[in-house]
Amino acid sequence: MTVRSEVDSAFVVVCSGEFDQDTVGSLQLTCDRETAGGKQLVLDVKNVTFADSSFLNTLIRLRNTRPLALAGPLPDQLHRLLDLTGALALFEMHESGEQQAG
Repeated sequence: MTVRSEVDSAFVVVCSGEFDQDTVGSLQLTCDRETAGGKQLVLDVKNVTFADSSFLNTLIRLRNTRPLALAGPLPDQLHRLLDLTGALALFEMHESGEQQAG
């Protein structure tokens, strides 16, 4: 994961690889430590190759603590997870840097 600060006080966390119960702790820790004080958190998830319910729970926890958007395009598996659980509508979506309704 990498973190970058944007000009509008948003923090972008670039996620790549697999996220499950063994790896989501590092995402949560990174978001808590590195993005404190930002107006918005953007998770760039286009390179996520696998995500399970623990990743979904982490996304929802983060969303409940600060403004959160997902930058994509969403990988197919992550899109299915969010769609099947009804969580897709919870997140603001940014496609290729553009804000989109989600």
